[in-house]
Amino acid sequence: MDVKKVAVVLADQVSPFELGVACEVFGTDRSADGIEGWDFAVCSPGGENVLSWSGFGLDGLASLDFAASADLLIVPTCAPRSASPPEPVLEVLRDAASRGAWVAGFCAGVFSLGYAGLLDGRNCTVHWIYEQEFRSRFPTAKVDPKALYVDDGGVLTSAGTVAAVDLCLHLVRELRGVAAATTLARRMVAAPHRVGGQAQFVQAPVPETAAPDDTVLAEALEWIERRLDQPFTVAELARRSGLGERTFLRRFSAATGTTPHRWLTERRLDRAQSLLEEGRLSIEDIAVACGYASAAALRHQFGKLRGTSPSAYRKTFSVG
Repeated sequence: MDVKKVAVVLADQVSPFELGVACEVFGTDRSADGIEGWDFAVCSPGGENVLSWSGFGLDGLASLDFAASADLLIVPTCAPRSASPPEPVLEVLRDAASRGAWVAGFCAGVFSLGYAGLLDGRNCTVHWIYEQEFRSRFPTAKVDPKALYVDDGGVLTSAGTVAAVDLCLHLVRELRGVAAATTLARRMVAAPHRVGGQAQFVQAPVPETAAPDDTVLAEALEWIERRLDQPFTVAELARRSGLGERTFLRRFSAATGTTPHRWLTERRLDRAQSLLEEGRLSIEDIAVACGYASAAALRHQFGKLRGTSPSAYRKTFSVG
């Protein structure tokens, strides 16, 4: 698609960072770098002033008439997620999609696309912390919780705040080519393409202990956590808890909300992440410390559930 006109569509209490990303990429003159620009405006219903969630106000905004003829509409996070944006915003988003314009949502701005009905049956992503809420509100959306951004036929969504940069650079690659996106990334001191998805940032929702009234399981989990470098079987854990296997599995699920295998895997990966962040041990030593038979086994599981490699994770998050 030949995108010449770009509109940022606001309701109220906008994220300054996400608005700034859109303005930096599409509203800043880059002709000195050889990048053709766009006809750009920030819009609100009636051109009314909009408050940022940092407390300052925005004025001098265009009306939604500009957005009504834009080729790309961008919706950053605007509070609240729990309520639909004003009807004029929904209408301009729906009309844009129906006439073939591209529509993009940043972080919780993805909720606005959902309220407009643009994500029904479509592939999309959203910030990991909002995933369950988003699924409950928009059950027909096909959510990829690991992706930094998703492009489904011109309806685009990004995960957390900084993922807005990743999505915008993707758009520039599509619209102006790889060289333009790389040049812009250098100017912004950003990675042209980030390795790994948002899974590497997720805090796994696994409880620290079992339910308070199940002391047998609480003791078992504490015992396991002190021995994550050792192999376990359900039969062994059940025997140690003084329970039959079926009873152990039922009580384990009630206490943790998951299976022993998944709980143990998440705990081992949590430990691996901590050791990678400390930066002192080799990948091989970390694998052994976390109960994996080899570094290759750790890499496989880490890549599967965290969306990146141990080495890439260490490079990004190491504090050692």
